Amino acid sequence: MTIKPGDRLPAIEFTVSTAEGPQKMSADVLFSGRKVVLFGLPGAFTPTCNMNHLPGFLLAHDDIKAHGVDTIACTAVNDIHVMKAWGKATESEGKILMLADGNGEFARAAGLDLDLNAAGMGHRSKRYSMIVEDGVVKTLNIETERGVNVSGAETIMKQLKERAET
Repeated sequence: MTIKPGDRLPAIEFTVSTAEGPQKMSADVLFSGRKVVLFGLPGAFTPTCNMNHLPGFLLAHDDIKAHGVDTIACTAVNDIHVMKAWGKATESEGKILMLADGNGEFARAAGLDLDLNAAGMGHRSKRYSMIVEDGVVKTLNIETERGVNVSGAETIMKQLKERAET
């Protein structure tokens, strides 16, 4: 069953890169008491993710944060070393928190997993974005077509503005 607005994020551990090295961090710790923009994608360094999805969030970083967002986070079914290298290569360190979901546990628990075995990529995450407040999903944008159509920073900015007006 796919997670939906109003649902609490699954209590799954991600791996994050810290000064002390890779560390496990629970979703509860990452999202409790915070407003977070989370976007998920099939894989670091893959063409659409690297050239279209992540760059939009980097460009909109300051505007997103100006809407009271504490953290902008990205997750993919990649190990922490790949996520860290991608953060460095895209100059997103310090702007976007890279959350490694190496075994796809979060993607599966949230119903956002994607079978890309036919493409030789195994099980991955769907492409999506969401606004999460205190661990509860407020908006969710899941791609149903190829590319970045509804899950990009532009959609998130529109939703943040709408939420601010209500």
